[in-house]
Amino acid sequence: MADAPVELFAALADDSRWQILVRLSRSPASASALASELPISRQAIAKHLRVLEDVGLVDGAKAGREVRYEPVGARLSQVARQLDLIASGWERRLDRIRSLAEGGNR
Repeated sequence: MADAPVELFAALADDSRWQILVRLSRSPASASALASELPISRQAIAKHLRVLEDVGLVDGAKAGREVRYEPVGARLSQVARQLDLIASGWERRLDRIRSLAEGGNR
C-alpha cells in the first residue's frame, strides 16, 4: 500500500476511480459487475481497481471465479482525517484574517 499522499490523492482525483469508489460504497462488486453499471470498459475498470488497491482504498477478495472489491473503510477514514486537519488549518487562518480585517487583535 502506498503511503505517499501524492499517490493517494492522484488515485482519488480520477473521475472514473471516484465513480468506482462511490459505487462500491453501496455494496461489493466484481470488475464485470462494475463495467455493466458504469460507462467504463471492463479493462479500464480493472486498471482503476489496481490503482485503488495499490493505495489501499479497495480490497479484492476471491469469491468463486470472481474477485469482489470493496472499499477499505479504515483507509478512507484516515484520508478523511487528513483532509479535516488541512481544513481546520485553513479555517484558523481565515478566522485570523477576518479578525485582522475587522480590526481585532486575536
